[in-house]
Amino acid sequence: MTEPLHIPVLLEESVDGLNVRPGGIYFDGTLGGGGHSYEILKRSAPDGRLIATDLDGYAIERATERLSEFYGRYEIFKENFSAFPEIMESRVPEGFDGIMLDLGVSSFQLDDKSRGFSYMAEDERPDMRMNRDNPLTAEKVVNDYSEEELKRIIAEYGEERFAARIAENIVKERKKEPIVTVGRLNGIIRESIPKKYQHEGHPSKRTFQALRIEVNGELDSLKNTLVKMVRGLKAGGRIAVISFHSLEDRIVKQTFRELEQDCVCDKRLPICVCGKKKEINVVTKHPIVAGEEELRANGRAASAKLRVAEKI
Repeated sequence: MTEPLHIPVLLEESVDGLNVRPGGIYFDGTLGGGGHSYEILKRSAPDGRLIATDLDGYAIERATERLSEFYGRYEIFKENFSAFPEIMESRVPEGFDGIMLDLGVSSFQLDDKSRGFSYMAEDERPDMRMNRDNPLTAEKVVNDYSEEELKRIIAEYGEERFAARIAENIVKERKKEPIVTVGRLNGIIRESIPKKYQHEGHPSKRTFQALRIEVNGELDSLKNTLVKMVRGLKAGGRIAVISFHSLEDRIVKQTFRELEQDCVCDKRLPICVCGKKKEINVVTKHPIVAGEEELRANGRAASAKLRVAEKI
């Protein structure tokens, strides 16, 4: 198999946003191919440190090779980024100078057809696990979940207007025989969406997004973890988050807005009784998106949005 090419999205913009400096301590919660981590280690030389997490063992192997020139300055954990509080307590209790999150699926996962992330991998099983030790696959979701459960996740996580019809047809078709290939799942989804709406990108795009989010629990703890990450920054430290769909971006935007807000008491009260204090300044008042040059080189950057905040 040809080795997939990993192209980090919004690389310069995100690492610039972190304001990386020599000797700093940084956290990359979504290591992937190591593109952002490499640049962080390069800019924090000669003695900057990096802690990184990722659930994908293959990605960790590839990133370890890529980061080998910085041996001794980084440590990688096979964990979800939600393990941040425990890792910080054991490794960097004094706090971080910067935190990076790239919430997208890596190029390794998309380009390896055997992983079943892509709706283009017609002959493969719909797997979609970032962590191959995870017992739940997309194949199990489409074959075992109830119609109501399928409708809910496709509507909520995929923001798919035809979620009810897709769920109904999945259940009807799996009664004939289990759905075990991406191609058959594509066909069911395609037949569920009126042809006049099929010009809006690939018919399976939203449903596959929903299945991937469900399998990997991508939104389960994002808000709570973001809050803990902000509170794990040193004063002046920054957090940079790249999201790829509206659900993630909405959580990041709303969390940053809440953390930037001071007292939320009724304005009619003479004094503050809530005790809430502003914790960050949002650096990016509007999300940063990829420029024309990056889009020409990497079409997957089209939906990427970067938000940056600085700890007070």
